[in-house]
Amino acid sequence: MEDLLPKDLFAGQTVFITGGGSGINFGVAEAFARHGANVAICGRTLEKLEAATQKLEALGASVWCGAADVRDYDALWGAIAGAGEKLGRVSHLVCGAAGNFLATAENLSPSGFKSVVDIDLLGSFNAARAAFEQLSDGGGSITFISAGQAFVPYFAQAHAGAAKAGVDNLMQNLALEWGRFGIRSNSVAPGPIEGTEGMARLAPGDEEFHKRFRRSIPMGRYGTPDDIGQAAVFLASPLATYITGTRLVVDGGMNLQGSGILTSLVMSAGSK
Repeated sequence: MEDLLPKDLFAGQTVFITGGGSGINFGVAEAFARHGANVAICGRTLEKLEAATQKLEALGASVWCGAADVRDYDALWGAIAGAGEKLGRVSHLVCGAAGNFLATAENLSPSGFKSVVDIDLLGSFNAARAAFEQLSDGGGSITFISAGQAFVPYFAQAHAGAAKAGVDNLMQNLALEWGRFGIRSNSVAPGPIEGTEGMARLAPGDEEFHKRFRRSIPMGRYGTPDDIGQAAVFLASPLATYITGTRLVVDGGMNLQGSGILTSLVMSAGSK
């Protein structure tokens, strides 16, 4: 995708991205790097983060990476503090770390449900709370990576739906409470994004499955990580300085028709 905003849009500013080593969140990191930001990424696998760091540095960005589990507040606080010390005050936070899998409610264990809620919702709160001191020291933005499951029920997604609905509610509460500190809070809800681990887990069909799935999306295609990256850049940019408490749906129109088509495709694929 062509970049239409200035390449130095975020020059001198630092963005911290949880789960930034791969998938959608790496696409977000790349988009910020192309627009001049210093980029800090964390995740649970240092090797993956180091590989991502090399790619981001090749785009000209100053990069910090560190292993931290978003469920561990102290580790996450340390990572955000370390990023601020090396790259300068964190002025933009992207809460992207997430966990998900297909499981119908009757087969979903309490520990499985808790794991997704802890990573998605508790992890998002931990990141926001750990970054608050830096974000409030001059203002900034938080962007949460939500999902269509937050507002549309999906088959075998009770855990993810509950977690992401909580993320969106958290986003709105922080917009309400932290606006007085100059902090804006919004979320991006991606649709199906090609080439990601989440897509492989949630739409594990053959080529015929994907052909039918693409046809069911009003825009006729899957999204790309850069589609989400561009949305996140917009929400953090000066173009969005009066936008807070908003969920931006970037799904090619998929959720306009509910989840019935995907439910049918998933159930058909599972019966083969």
